[in-house]
Amino acid sequence: MKNLFKQFNYVFALLFLVTACHDDLDQSPIDPDSFTEENVFANANEAKGALAKVYASLALTGQAGPAGQPDLANIDEGFSQYSRMLFNLNELTTDNAVVAWGDAGLQDLHGLYWTSSNDFTDAMYNRLAQSVSFSNSFIENATGLSDDIVTQYIAEARFIRAFAYYNLIDLFGDVPLVTEIATTLPVQNSRQEIFNFVEAELLEIQNQLAPSGSNEYGRVDEVAAWALLSKLYLNAEVWIGESLYDESVTFSNNVITSSYSINTTDANNNGSAYDELFLADNDVNGAQNEFIFTLNFDGLNSQTYGGTTFLVHASIGGSMDPTIYGVNGGWGGLRTTSALVNKMEPGDSRALFFTDDQNLEIQDITSFSDGYAVTKFKNIKSDGTQGSDASGEFVDTDLPLIRLSEIYLNYAEATLRGGNGSPSIALDVVNKLRERAYGDTSGNITTGDLTLDFILDERARELYWEGQRRTDLVRYNYFTTNSYLWPFKGDVSQGTSVGDFRNLFPIPTNTILSNPNLQQNPGY
Repeated sequence: MKNLFKQFNYVFALLFLVTACHDDLDQSPIDPDSFTEENVFANANEAKGALAKVYASLALTGQAGPAGQPDLANIDEGFSQYSRMLFNLNELTTDNAVVAWGDAGLQDLHGLYWTSSNDFTDAMYNRLAQSVSFSNSFIENATGLSDDIVTQYIAEARFIRAFAYYNLIDLFGDVPLVTEIATTLPVQNSRQEIFNFVEAELLEIQNQLAPSGSNEYGRVDEVAAWALLSKLYLNAEVWIGESLYDESVTFSNNVITSSYSINTTDANNNGSAYDELFLADNDVNGAQNEFIFTLNFDGLNSQTYGGTTFLVHASIGGSMDPTIYGVNGGWGGLRTTSALVNKMEPGDSRALFFTDDQNLEIQDITSFSDGYAVTKFKNIKSDGTQGSDASGEFVDTDLPLIRLSEIYLNYAEATLRGGNGSPSIALDVVNKLRERAYGDTSGNITTGDLTLDFILDERARELYWEGQRRTDLVRYNYFTTNSYLWPFKGDVSQGTSVGDFRNLFPIPTNTILSNPNLQQNPGY
């Protein structure tokens, strides 16, 4: 199944949202109210179609494709898509990325001087709030169906809700916890309370989700719950002041020993099995065996100016030929900094950069020629053909939000931080990633090389531009401090430290003004 939404009766599902007041996190979504719950939840088959809307809340942006009838008001629809906002907040704010564009508030992100009125932090907060809202609506209405399979559907919606809250406590800290459709303004819960909720939800639904590898591509199974628990526990010391590295090791190990496997198939015969993870046929070329939770995109049936359409187009400029990447043009925006480039070693196939006519060092962030371009994501299939949209506008490439390689690195880091993992297994799983990157054992490391800083650098090499970097740097206490600097950190060319309050983003000003129950994060 290339695209979850297409199989789930996509048009019907996009028109669905039950008649209710969805103010779960005091958001500003647009409620189309196109069908009643009686239509949508007549039986299990119809409910399966409605589940697509819950998944779609993270992939798409509205009711009419790339633009028109948006789910969120007051922001360009393409800007507001979840993974595009995740890139802006978790990659653009770090050593991994800069952008040339001058949209209001965008340069503030890499410079680490955003305010509580930033459009992009506002969009992310409301996008996640809407995902919670859609999940709550589905859970409440599907509960009335007696079919056994509906229990699994509800568990999937609960996973999406837990994932949204995982993002909210990572990015914003204290947020309202709302699990039912309500008409009253929500109160604010602590990060600890949200953490406990996410943990309890994932522990409860793990046995209600499909067994490992048995669900349709694009839908989560029990391994997704284990993987998100691995991530949650890895960050617990920062988020709630409690070391839960044993727990992170346990659930990382559950994932590692599941049916998932890292891709080792060099489907395009270019000498590396890494780039297949980010090609237009990554749902069938072997990469899918590594993907635990993905956003599915189809150039014809699920169009958006976010997602991988954004990642591919925005990374092309200068003397780059867009047709090589399967699209009709470049947007001349995204590049990386020398800090990431210099982490790559000779022979590492993960160094997917375009360097012709590009300067390694950045003098002017607004100039596309300053900073190497990144060619990681392509709208090209393993056989060299373009994705399904013949115009080259929209991209087929699916985007992994959680893949097995990340969990390998979680296991190694949690072990090094004092978790009860096996040092030999930690070394083995890291070397598996490096063997894929180098094509042989020439890049393998020894026990003495496996330090926390090495793991952080390995995460940069393996996971760059996949929405992980800021979270990693915060966990290492490198994001705001002078312990690690990168070009234009703190809006200074050589980099500088910033206030540690920027480890969290502000609750949007509009949200604060409309809900007196909420308090702003310190520093804003």
